[in-house]
Amino acid sequence: MPQTRSIQPAILLLDDGTVYQGKAFGKIGTAAGELCFNTGMTGYQEVFTDPSYKGQVLIMNNCYIGNYGVKKDDVESDSVKISGLICKNIAYNYSRQMADGSLEKFLVENNLVAIYDVDTRALVAHIRSKGAMNCIISSEILDVDQLKAELKKVPSMEGLALCAEVSTKEAYNVGDPAADIRIAVLDNGVKRNMLKCLSEKGAYLQVFPTDTPFEECEKFKPNAYFISNGPGDPAPLKYAVDTVKKILNANKPMFGICLGHQLLALANDIPTYKMHHGHRGLNHPVKNLATGRCEITTQNHGFAVDPKAIAASQTVEVTHVNLNDSSIEGIRIKNKPAFSVQYHPESTPGPYDSRYLFDDFFNMIKENM
Repeated sequence: MPQTRSIQPAILLLDDGTVYQGKAFGKIGTAAGELCFNTGMTGYQEVFTDPSYKGQVLIMNNCYIGNYGVKKDDVESDSVKISGLICKNIAYNYSRQMADGSLEKFLVENNLVAIYDVDTRALVAHIRSKGAMNCIISSEILDVDQLKAELKKVPSMEGLALCAEVSTKEAYNVGDPAADIRIAVLDNGVKRNMLKCLSEKGAYLQVFPTDTPFEECEKFKPNAYFISNGPGDPAPLKYAVDTVKKILNANKPMFGICLGHQLLALANDIPTYKMHHGHRGLNHPVKNLATGRCEITTQNHGFAVDPKAIAASQTVEVTHVNLNDSSIEGIRIKNKPAFSVQYHPESTPGPYDSRYLFDDFFNMIKENM
């Protein structure tokens, strides 16, 4: 006999007053944050644990979530990082032999509030039209006026510094200490598979908290620096911009990812801006301007770098552009061994089209050793 489940109502309230009725899933409670959507068809566990999603309430576009369960190895950090989850349909049963358990159990263990039976196609169309906005989900407060009062307390993502909330608190090492190449990683919210890609190519890593001064990182005697992805607005991160400037002044090879890409731009007087609704998914087309080839990329960002400022710059060159909206997806510094991309080249989840960038990084390191 199938297990009988009690269905508890839940409410989704948007900042513009739009209300969606749905059903509760995961932890019974209340969650709030900036509303965003992911266009990927698979990889929900990696997405939920990506530190760059800190502060976000996530809409999954795929019509069914949870149908292949969860596996303890398919995570990008030690816990779920999204603030809340919105789905059309939830699969209570799963059909993956390697799975360790159900998505429902995983969400409960990670204290994640979720709502399903929501018309996610209509909701995503609303966000694409109106732009990103804050929202609140609740399966414990069903009074809309009370939820409106709670939603007013939620801060705007613009101007919000979140890296310290997801960064490591203490430095740690990854890889073989005898490796010829040593890379200092500034952890703004780094994904585990980024570290794996670097260490598997033969590097010994020391991963530092986001606010570690350049002078402290230099004690590791690194050959290069990796500036990781992370959540929130890059503009308030003055300490990180200062560190990137010192790395550039020292002529150390540097590779920036996502937030690291934005920090490299800011260090070269290229401002960032908040996007209308951001890029999140594993199917975003990007053109490499050097090769002319297109790559399908994994992305998660709500801020981007200013193309007009780059066009006027004498030192920053565009290397990659988004084929959907022509936003800047990659830059390099003309007179320094430094480059960055806005997307996630480790591609977990996603196709491996962009992993050549790690080869480019290692070749650059060897040329400068």
